[in-house]
Amino acid sequence: METGEERPGVAATLRALNGALGRPAGLWRKESGARNLRHRDFLAPQAALSAAFPGEQVPADVMAGVTSLGGPGVLAVRSCRQTPAGLAVQLRRPEAFRRLLEPPPGPAPAAEPQGRWVVLHCPALRGAPALRPCHLRPLLLAEHLARLLRAQGVGVRLVPALADEGSREVLRQLRVDWPSGSAGSALPDAGSALPDAVSALKRALGRSPCATGHEQGPGTAPLPDAICTVRLKSFVEQQGLVGYDPNLDVLLVTEGKLQALAELQQAVLQCTAGGQGSCCSIVHVVSCEEEFQQQQMDLLWRILDPGAHTALQKHLICGPVKVTNPSSPIRADQYFQLRRRQMYEASVMKYGELAQDEAWTEVIDTLTAAAIRFEMLSTAHRSQITLDLENSNISTKGTKSGAFVMYNCARLATLFDTYQRAVEQGTYPPLPPASELDFSCLREEGEWLLLFNYLLPFPEVLQQAAQLPPPSKGIRITANTETVCKFLIQLSMDFSSYYNRVHILGEPFPHLFDQMFARLRLLGAVRDVFHSALATLHLAPLSQI
Repeated sequence: METGEERPGVAATLRALNGALGRPAGLWRKESGARNLRHRDFLAPQAALSAAFPGEQVPADVMAGVTSLGGPGVLAVRSCRQTPAGLAVQLRRPEAFRRLLEPPPGPAPAAEPQGRWVVLHCPALRGAPALRPCHLRPLLLAEHLARLLRAQGVGVRLVPALADEGSREVLRQLRVDWPSGSAGSALPDAGSALPDAVSALKRALGRSPCATGHEQGPGTAPLPDAICTVRLKSFVEQQGLVGYDPNLDVLLVTEGKLQALAELQQAVLQCTAGGQGSCCSIVHVVSCEEEFQQQQMDLLWRILDPGAHTALQKHLICGPVKVTNPSSPIRADQYFQLRRRQMYEASVMKYGELAQDEAWTEVIDTLTAAAIRFEMLSTAHRSQITLDLENSNISTKGTKSGAFVMYNCARLATLFDTYQRAVEQGTYPPLPPASELDFSCLREEGEWLLLFNYLLPFPEVLQQAAQLPPPSKGIRITANTETVCKFLIQLSMDFSSYYNRVHILGEPFPHLFDQMFARLRLLGAVRDVFHSALATLHLAPLSQI
């Protein structure tokens, strides 16, 4: 049941503001820049007001309605005034701090199960003799997307299972959490069912009018596992399918291709078995180099299995990964070791010669994994990534890097460790409950920036990043997976600016404690946001650096 103390949200507040002006949507915008936030939090621009109110003057009763806004998830308004820029609203900021920083009564609600399942298929793990950076991009994106979807209550299966030991080691270094098992099994207990599934697909192949006997061309080496050929182009035309490459023609079907389809089929069955979910969609997360081959497999599966799930196949395409200055094609393990060496050298420059103990090794490895993830995931998946292997752009000072995010996360850990030690020594009293704090002490513009731009919209940021909107036509979909990395980088920059400017742990005088406690509560919530966002990237926060 909703209450007036439901956690405030940007979307709910914008809906209420638009409703107060008698418009369904589109008039108001949330401010985010520090300069504008000094004067207003939301603005209905003058151009939009002129269209809505022909006299250009907003009626007094309408403005009074804006000022009196309230309700579940809606931030309370302190003032509403008409300015040359438009209708400007400023919120009751101490109340907003209280509602966002006081823990809700009872345990935090878990994501509601939706009865919806997604199979994320990453063919880069199947058949590549050695993983390269171009394979890492779809792999890291698929794992990140899986965590985002699960946080929203969506069930996820990752396919294929990881069988190659060399790939398993480099993924372990990169902190990739991917299911492993025998070759060709979506789950360890699914292997026994795969031979039967392959046999069923062969029988379907024998009945298909699209299939013909395989004839070996002159001068071509025989394929030991070749079965037959399938006419894809005629199938696309007969079914009226759109979005497929016009060069798709005839596909040589092999035992390996059927085994890959059987594994996907088993993953779908596991999603829908026992009434777990009524809807299961398949998303192929592929590099642009693999797109053509995956379209072939998509069509082969549609031909052999006309079930509803094969019609729900979508393709999430990753742009190319261009590597500059390579002496030769670089493998994923070499890429990791190169970035690790650069991270170690950057850390030595910043902190001096590092102790060669297990703790520092773990820190450097975590920073390297973070740097690579941000390098791969902070760009929109459709765009090209350029990796400059000679330029160490992953230093602990680089504000665009994952290492910078981890560094600021570690600064927060150090702050709270320092405070806790001071409490144990009797220098400061323990942090009181949030309900006893005076949030009107938070008057620094950087404090409102952290709350309004990060704590307030964070749940909606995660929700947006997990969305897989269906295309209007065709088979390609897009995702906003770069949102989380960009959010963390911007949060790190604004937190760092605030932390460098404001002294959190002041002199131990009682008259200063109210402000110190309110700031600690705010930064504790910022720390929680860091940890939650990093968890979607499978990165553990560092406690020291």
